[in-house]
Amino acid sequence: MRCDVCFRHCEIEEGATGFCGARGLRDGKIVALNYGKVTSLALDPIEKKPLHRFHPGSRILSVGSYGCNLHCPFCQNADISWSKQAMRYERTAEELTPSELAEIAVSAKDRGNIGVAFTYNEPLIGYEFVLDTAKLVHDAGLCNVLVTNGCVTAPVLEKLSPYIDAMNIDLKGFTDRYYREVLKGDLETVKDAIRQAVTFCHVELTTLIVPGENDSEEEMRAISSFIADLKDASGARIGDKIPLHISRFFPQFKMLDREATDVSLIYRLKEIAGEKLRYVYTGNC
Repeated sequence: MRCDVCFRHCEIEEGATGFCGARGLRDGKIVALNYGKVTSLALDPIEKKPLHRFHPGSRILSVGSYGCNLHCPFCQNADISWSKQAMRYERTAEELTPSELAEIAVSAKDRGNIGVAFTYNEPLIGYEFVLDTAKLVHDAGLCNVLVTNGCVTAPVLEKLSPYIDAMNIDLKGFTDRYYREVLKGDLETVKDAIRQAVTFCHVELTTLIVPGENDSEEEMRAISSFIADLKDASGARIGDKIPLHISRFFPQFKMLDREATDVSLIYRLKEIAGEKLRYVYTGNC
């Protein structure tokens, strides 16, 4: 049976799992094996997502599960995303119901919490739990945030759209080669997701600059041009107001053959992006 959550459209046999490690065919139905299975839970500054122009100075309850539909070789959260050890969480992760998570979020309001951020691993491969929880969080008067790689199909985003207040989407580069060969992803899917997301919620974007991969001035000009042309639901161009976070790479996980990104390059790319975008931030500098 085919899973239609992301661009892969995995054909999954009974008892097996898809590429992401978190969706499988059970009793003739595609299900999220990571539903309610929590590997990470923390009250974070909103700026850590990163979201710099959405309730700045506040905190948000951040929750993660396991699995991912990309295989970035520099993954910061490989132990819960796509390494071999990440899959152990199908058996060992703590389980929370949507109502329990929503209650935790409400109880943290006195510590500055504004809602729930679904983050750390790729949250949309388990969108059912996100949707069920987000409805309750929304009903409680709190915000819902997604931190995602954007490799998701339009119907999934459409289901979530009434309940999502903000998203940080990784726009990891701007070449098909980089997405296909290095990340095992699909650039056009991400671009489509960004175009859709900006029509229903606050969006900020993040690009991690990896030396030798996506670090040219030409690529940053292509990224900023794409962002600048984005339009809201009415068709009005709003892209110049969408924040872009340009982040510095450090060698880790399976990509230890590169040096950390030169700080001066990050600031140079910020200048280039700033030619078309109003809000450009640097990260890890």
